[in-house]
Amino acid sequence: MTALDLEPTTTPPRGRPGSNRPVRRRGSRRTTAGQTATLVVLVLGAVLVALPLYVMVMNAIKSPVDAQLSKMWLFPTSPSLDGLSAAWGKLGGSLVNSLELVIPATILSSAIGAINGYVLSKYRFKGSDIVMIVMLMGMFIPYQVVLIPLVQFLSSIGLYGTIPGLILTHVVYGIPIVTLVFRNYYASIPDALLEAASIDGAGFWGTFLRIVVPLSGPGFVVAGIFQFTSIWNEFLFGLVVVPNPDSQPITVALNNLSGTFSVNWNEIMAGAVLTALPTAIVYLLLGRFFVKGLTSGAVK
Repeated sequence: MTALDLEPTTTPPRGRPGSNRPVRRRGSRRTTAGQTATLVVLVLGAVLVALPLYVMVMNAIKSPVDAQLSKMWLFPTSPSLDGLSAAWGKLGGSLVNSLELVIPATILSSAIGAINGYVLSKYRFKGSDIVMIVMLMGMFIPYQVVLIPLVQFLSSIGLYGTIPGLILTHVVYGIPIVTLVFRNYYASIPDALLEAASIDGAGFWGTFLRIVVPLSGPGFVVAGIFQFTSIWNEFLFGLVVVPNPDSQPITVALNNLSGTFSVNWNEIMAGAVLTALPTAIVYLLLGRFFVKGLTSGAVK
């Protein structure tokens, strides 16, 4: 009998050093089950979000006969672009009106909000917190409360019923949220950087335009998406401030597509697609910067 035959042949206990079998942790199954449950919830949520989009797109490319409430879940038997063509013919001018409204309103409100956020975050003065609180209170004022004084004010300055009057309305109403975005974003910029610019002789505007603005890309993306989306989808101000149908934004014109005695669902759904398309494009192009800019300044 050799020495090799005298060696023990029992395998080492599971989990001890030298064992070839992996050690299973008690929480592994629980973690896997939690991940599976999270995945199921996310898939169900995605399906619920995608259902309205599916109905809207499918009925937009149907003929008027197929675009009925009883057939709205079905695929089109004979796809047609007549609804899109008719919707574009009725909403094309309003789409231009919305672009003429949302682009300057977004730029102006973002510029004003950037200046306000810079002052309130880097130039602390007595009562600055009170000023910020009072400004933020404007976010919680319902639109209906200000309609009568708004119309009276715009009429007194000659802007009632015009796109510039609507631009002014959205700029003023958007200043609180945009100021909050930039104030939180500028909190992440080191004060030493601004002090160095001041030592080099840069004044208020020199520091802001040459140092702060080039670093404000994510902040402008967040503010721009907020303003673009809210202004584009807004309905009440567009209806009240601009009563002329030829000058109204696309959301108001979309509401006017509904007939009195009959409804062409393919035309309405096609109009909804055209109305939602610009905001979808904005999110697709700038969405990856949105979360980064939104969370900047959360931890200083």
